[in-house]
Amino acid sequence: MAGEKNVGLVLLGFWVSPFVQRCRIALAEKGLPYEYVEEDLLGGKSDLLLRSNPVHKKIPVLLHDGRTIVESLIVLHYLDETFPDTRSLLPADPSERARARFWADYVDNKVHGCGARLYKEQQLQTGAEMVEILRTLEEELGDKEFFGGEHGFGFVDVALVPFTAWFESFHKYWGLSVADVAPTLAAWAARCMKRESVSKSLYSPEKVYDFIAGMRNYAGFE
Repeated sequence: MAGEKNVGLVLLGFWVSPFVQRCRIALAEKGLPYEYVEEDLLGGKSDLLLRSNPVHKKIPVLLHDGRTIVESLIVLHYLDETFPDTRSLLPADPSERARARFWADYVDNKVHGCGARLYKEQQLQTGAEMVEILRTLEEELGDKEFFGGEHGFGFVDVALVPFTAWFESFHKYWGLSVADVAPTLAAWAARCMKRESVSKSLYSPEKVYDFIAGMRNYAGFE
């Protein structure tokens, strides 16, 4: 972000977090320069993080000229409202905005809720629930290029796309091929990766798999 006008933004994050990645994608889409501070969550959380988010004590945290904003979807809302001259992630129509918020919440509750079992549960069950989740998202996507429809790449796309780096882990742990069970969604993921904001914010599926395997090993599951 060097060489751009400083607007007083600092993002506290952890490299593999999809919630941090969606903030980075949003900042890139809006062309907003910021300072990124990597947190060592496994080695010990910094005093800055603990002071900035004393309730949940987790990332991401966005610092903006003395103000603190936590929770990734709230950060996305904040960026839209605080920098109205940048590209909006949410559509203008109130009903479409509400729909986008619904599906972003669905991503957090369902995609992350189910996917997190890969490193939280010792005995992994079938990935049948994830199949249904992916197919539900595919139905919502329909024949649109992006979830934002006429608005283009937007709020739901930003919320969901970091989890595409987990697809390889779904396959290795559950035998779930996203390309087979939700081909339209897989094609959407490929389109998203052509965007510089996405490709520069996500780590490879192999690195994500290695991290999940490491978490399972650390927990004594493997």
